[in-house]
Amino acid sequence: MRNDTIPQLQAPLTINWAINNSCNFACSHCYSREDTHEELPRDVLYACLEKVARAGVFSVNFGGGEPLLHPQLLEIAAFASGLGLRVSMNSNGWLLDGEKAVALKAAGFTKVGISIDSHIADVHDTFRGVAGSHARALAALGHLQSVGIATSISTVICRINSTTIDELVEMALRHGAGQLNFHNFKCSGLGLANKDDLDLTPDEWKEFYRHALVVKKSVKGLDVSLDDPIIALLGERDAGSLVKGSVCGKLSLNIKANGDMTPCGFIPIVIGNIVRDDLRQVWKDSAVLEKMRNKQPTGKCSGCSKYEDCLGGCTARALALTGDMNSPDPHCWGDDEPSR
Repeated sequence: MRNDTIPQLQAPLTINWAINNSCNFACSHCYSREDTHEELPRDVLYACLEKVARAGVFSVNFGGGEPLLHPQLLEIAAFASGLGLRVSMNSNGWLLDGEKAVALKAAGFTKVGISIDSHIADVHDTFRGVAGSHARALAALGHLQSVGIATSISTVICRINSTTIDELVEMALRHGAGQLNFHNFKCSGLGLANKDDLDLTPDEWKEFYRHALVVKKSVKGLDVSLDDPIIALLGERDAGSLVKGSVCGKLSLNIKANGDMTPCGFIPIVIGNIVRDDLRQVWKDSAVLEKMRNKQPTGKCSGCSKYEDCLGGCTARALALTGDMNSPDPHCWGDDEPSR
C-alpha cells in the first residue's frame, strides 16, 4: 500500500539540475564538493531538456556548483523557457549584479533563490568561505527585485543560526524577499564531515521548529517555508506539499552535471542518466524510487502515531547516517521505543 494519497505522477513536477560543479565558494556544509564528474556540453543539454519537456516536467531549477559560473547558463535557460518549462535557480549571489539580473530576466528566469545563512555578515562569510559574500548576496536580492524576478532566501539551519529565527525573518522582510526557506541540515558531502560541529541535537531541532512554526503563522508579507517532514511530530506539515513525508522521488528528481539522475541532491544513488535513459520509464520503474515512495517503519517509527504524516522524516539523512532509508530520521526527537 502506498504511503501517499495522490496517484503517482507520470513524471516529476520539478527537476533540480546541477548543470555545473564549479563554485567560487567553500561552504562548510556543501554536498557537491566531492563531485568531479564531467559536465554535459550545451547541445547535449538542449536535447536532454527537450526530453524533460516532452515527459511533462513543469519546472527546472538550476543549481550546481554555482550556476552563474556556467558560461552558457543564459542560453540554456532561454532554451528551457522556450520549451515551456518554468525556469528558476539557486545562487550564492556573488556574480549577480544589475546587468546580470537584466540578462536573467530576458532568459526567462521567474524566480531566483539566494543563499544567506546568517543575518550577521561575518558569520555568513565564514560559513561560506568568502569575505564580502553577505553584502553581495543582499545586493543580489535588490538587483533581482528591480527587474521583476521573484526572490527567496535559502538558509541552511545549523548551529550558526538556529537561535536567530527572528533576526533572519527581519532581514528577509527588510530586503524584500518573498520567501524564506529554512532548510534542514543534511549530512551529505562536507555536511557529513562537519556534522559534529554544525548539526543540532534532536531536542534542539524540536525547539527550533516550535519557534519557527510560531513565526511562520504570525509573520506577514513573507512565506516562511519549512521543508522537513519531521514537523509532523508537532502536528504540522508543509502546507505547500502534495505528498506526505519527503517530496524527493515523488514530486522532484535531481540531475547531476554529467546527466546522472538521483532521487535528490543529497542521495548519491544513480538511478539512470538523462542522456541515454527515458525519464518517464526511470520515474515509473526505478526500484530505488519505489522503495522511497513506500517506506516501511522500523525502530521507533513502528507504532508511532505521527508516522503516517512524517513517513520516517528525511530519507537522505537516514540513509547517510544509518545506511538504510527506512531507518528513523536521526533528527527525530520522538520516543526511543515504539509505543505499545
